[in-house]
Amino acid sequence: MREPHTREIVCFEPSALALRLKGQRNLTLLESVMRSEHLGRYSFLACNPVSTLKVTSEGTFLDDVRQDQSPLAIISRLVAENTQSHLVGLPPFQGGLAGYISYDYGRRLEPHAKIPDFAPLCPDLVLHHYDCVAAFDHMQERAWIIATDVAKADELEEFLSAKPQALGSHVIEGWQSNFTQAEYESAIAQTVEYILAGDIFQANITQMFSAPVPDGFDPLSFYRVLRLKNPATFAAFMDYGDIQIASSSPERLLRCAGATVEARPIKGTRRRDSDPSRDASLIADLTSSRKDRAENVMIVDLLRNDLSRVSKPGSVKVPVLCGLETYANVHHLVSVITSELKDGHGVGDLIGATFPGGSITGAPKIRAMEIVAEIEKAPRGVYCGAIGYIGFNGRTDLNIAIRTAQFSGGIARVQGGGGITARSQPAAEYEESLTKIRRIMEAFRP
Repeated sequence: MREPHTREIVCFEPSALALRLKGQRNLTLLESVMRSEHLGRYSFLACNPVSTLKVTSEGTFLDDVRQDQSPLAIISRLVAENTQSHLVGLPPFQGGLAGYISYDYGRRLEPHAKIPDFAPLCPDLVLHHYDCVAAFDHMQERAWIIATDVAKADELEEFLSAKPQALGSHVIEGWQSNFTQAEYESAIAQTVEYILAGDIFQANITQMFSAPVPDGFDPLSFYRVLRLKNPATFAAFMDYGDIQIASSSPERLLRCAGATVEARPIKGTRRRDSDPSRDASLIADLTSSRKDRAENVMIVDLLRNDLSRVSKPGSVKVPVLCGLETYANVHHLVSVITSELKDGHGVGDLIGATFPGGSITGAPKIRAMEIVAEIEKAPRGVYCGAIGYIGFNGRTDLNIAIRTAQFSGGIARVQGGGGITARSQPAAEYEESLTKIRRIMEAFRP
């Protein structure tokens, strides 16, 4: 088992250092912008991976070589082949795989689901093997380079010492939704009919806003504005050539440390208000809402079932049920589910059992995914998928890619929506979908 080389560096803001890596291959920034000891403590920055695992409509490729194994089996193999010791006291991602798994990859995990093969917005999965990473501990205000060897660390330190690259425009205008307000409200009403008919208990329905990317637009410049407008615990910026992603997600799909697993589904949302008394009233309305609590509890039950497939009997626990968390633009109800993986099960098995996250599909999951595809009539791409890392030291952390903008094929896309239950009111759900993306849209303005 290998032990990485480490060296401490001056701790700058990770997004500022990303400016110095602009133009390097496959830049990945995983950033805790809304910082706290437990959820928002660490950030990571990497580029120039040694290899890339990619899943497209044509197949699964490792460094452009077609693979016969499934992507999750390849992930498990790469982790086993590159296992390294965990350096205690340093940030948890110390080298390994980082990137995204798109929502649309989920149909590959449920081959019996009746989900169309929509024209893809991006590859279904892109995970880069980084053998050198800059890691930041915001509570200690310290940073390190962690690498497989000294030469790799020297190279990254040199890049991080370079002059920051110039930024372009962050402005995009002319957004159009794939639904009119009336069409979206009709879609919500149709979903409620499915629920009342007994097809499902809940489904997550979204609308997509898109606009042409103008000349001079700079996705990293946009991310720098977004992180200030909507600071989040699981933010990310990725520049993978054909696609760029800027995310300010508050939601964790799962974290794994050794055999210990944690999931943190979000269900239940109210907007923030600048007036303290109105804000307190919105919190009270959220925490007392039977509809929102029922929505949250249904997803907790779904995730307990998902985790039980790969966890030791009796180990699945719910230490927090419908807890309140407050962010820049919204209040959320968040639950926490924990478990211990069965012996012989690894991160590939865990992703296979839990992806996509139940909070952005609905319950039961397979039928909800079918209804989502039928009503939205479009792929989601990275949105509602997962962004994060799978470390070779046994540490994994993946978000759910909500509050996320995607840039590919000359088009910018932003999506927002919510969980629909039998108590949902179409007009209120339409307004909630706009609340979810308000800060993102503000970040695109001049």
